[in-house]
Amino acid sequence: MTRLEAARAGIITEEMKEVAAAEGMTPEMIRDRIADGTVIITRSTLRTNIKPLGVGRGLSTKVNANIGSSEDASSPEQELEKLKVAVDAGAHAVMDLSTGGDIDAIREAILMASPVPIGTVPVYQAALDSKNKDKSFVELTAEDFFDGVEKHVEAGVDFITVHSGVTQQTMKKMKDQGRIMGIVSRGGALTAEWMRFNNKENPLFEDFPRLIQIAKKYDVVLSLGDGLRPGCLSDATDSAQIDELVTLGELTRLAQAEGVQVMIEGPGHMPIDQIQANMLLQKKLCNGAPFYVLGPLVTDIAPGYDHITSAIGGAIAAASGADFLCYVTPSEHLRLPDAKDVRDGVMASRIAAHAGDIAKRIPGAMQRDIEMSRARKALDWEEQIRLSIDPETSKILRSSSPPSDADVCTMCGSLCAIKVGSKVGVAATEG
Repeated sequence: MTRLEAARAGIITEEMKEVAAAEGMTPEMIRDRIADGTVIITRSTLRTNIKPLGVGRGLSTKVNANIGSSEDASSPEQELEKLKVAVDAGAHAVMDLSTGGDIDAIREAILMASPVPIGTVPVYQAALDSKNKDKSFVELTAEDFFDGVEKHVEAGVDFITVHSGVTQQTMKKMKDQGRIMGIVSRGGALTAEWMRFNNKENPLFEDFPRLIQIAKKYDVVLSLGDGLRPGCLSDATDSAQIDELVTLGELTRLAQAEGVQVMIEGPGHMPIDQIQANMLLQKKLCNGAPFYVLGPLVTDIAPGYDHITSAIGGAIAAASGADFLCYVTPSEHLRLPDAKDVRDGVMASRIAAHAGDIAKRIPGAMQRDIEMSRARKALDWEEQIRLSIDPETSKILRSSSPPSDADVCTMCGSLCAIKVGSKVGVAATEG
């Protein structure tokens, strides 16, 4: 029995109790939201050594960090370092998007070392396996697609991204409408090219019931990927993106009917004024399933700072109902991220998620902010550092510029408004 089936049967599992305790909710609330598909718990039944992660309606917004090798950089040691940095920085989940080197060994090492849920994109496996056989990706059979999925599920990954919404119909819409960037999703592009070359439907759409059964075996969450997500502002909210989302909504209902949990992946690059509408549309079309968004990035002209453009969009998305933010690093569009990029990306997304939680009025979300305000009022620098989202950086910055008066900082010195204002307050009280 999957956890979705258990919830529908009225059963409260130990996982539900753990998530409820972490979120400050009752187990009954978690059970009921799993039952209606608005909350998921992601943890493969093969990974009982990690805590179950709850994502969805009324829960705190979670953050995912992408790591993984490429053809030009394929060191397992580097990926394990990035995994540690991501987890230490506060990532709630990590995706291994490896496409170079011994990806099986890299995935195994990450799964062994990770204390948080791990997601993957199995179509990358199929692509690399074909290359290792001196074959083109388009020469794969439909069976090869499912072999990649089964390999990852059997390895113990907790959620998989599958681009089942890239269909002949959505591809035609994209071609008829025209786009500046076309397809920017690697998985979406590989799938579309296979479909074009073979003049066949996407196997992961055509035989979606088989995909459901593979995920069901180990209670793996299906993350329905946005293969046609917009890769630039100009392409946002076009007919191809929306048509794919409609398809993902239909597939969501099919999976949930079979007891398999689903979350939906979303854009991408998007103007600020379109973000809220996109969040509401996804919830409407996809039965309220948790929404997992990349960014969104709110401008196309900030390479080197895309963790910031992503955090701006992520905060608005989270405030508007997004449940899970996939980070973007400063190296987006430029290179494979290193460990520092990973840390910067996680921190930026955590800030966005926290801002969204305050706007959504998640219980207790603003308590730490209130405590920080009191520490600032008291000029308690140790407490301010302890309460900060990144104590390490706060401590370094504070100690790098020591003030002559330990009560204040070097920004205002003796003109510190809080210190001066506290005297005014005392005088007014005494008067």
